[in-house]
Amino acid sequence: MAEPAVDTPASARGDADLPPGGDADMPRGGDADLPRENLTWPLFGVAMRELATTIADDGFRPDLILSIARGGLFIAGALGYALDVKNLHVTNVEFYTGVDQRLDMPVMLPPVPQPVDLSGAHVLIADDVADTGATLKLVKDFCADHVAEVRCAVVYEKPHSTVHCEYVWRETDRWINFPWSVEPPVVGTRSKDS
Repeated sequence: MAEPAVDTPASARGDADLPPGGDADMPRGGDADLPRENLTWPLFGVAMRELATTIADDGFRPDLILSIARGGLFIAGALGYALDVKNLHVTNVEFYTGVDQRLDMPVMLPPVPQPVDLSGAHVLIADDVADTGATLKLVKDFCADHVAEVRCAVVYEKPHSTVHCEYVWRETDRWINFPWSVEPPVVGTRSKDS
């Protein structure tokens, strides 16, 4: 994919170092020095505008955007505004349980969208990354029998993804630091007993 068409400062392009304490989602075990994509908030704005322009130029006009929570929430909101789509839905899928740790298969968590809400619609599935492709495949397959058409839009797509998205801002085989998850939570993790 092409670099942003605007003159973006180095800090926005992801060339800057991470903020102090910003290694909560970095790979562990000697991978800290691996090159990575650093998506910053300013670059996210550029990426969303370019991704929306690509979708619009392709002539695809979604009736609704289905966000895969949590990372896809940011993408769905930004694309919703840029494409003038107010009908946004959310599905929660659990696959990653930790850094480079995942379940055997992704699982849709309640509340699962009702197929009647999708009936006959042109649906755009929005997520932050197509890594293995398993999550996108689960959601795309869920939609397939109920919608007129379903397409996927992601910020990043990995070369080994089993789902090849129709709309991708950038391809990478690197670890990705997203601005919404690079910092550790401001609250402690709650135990299941509390």
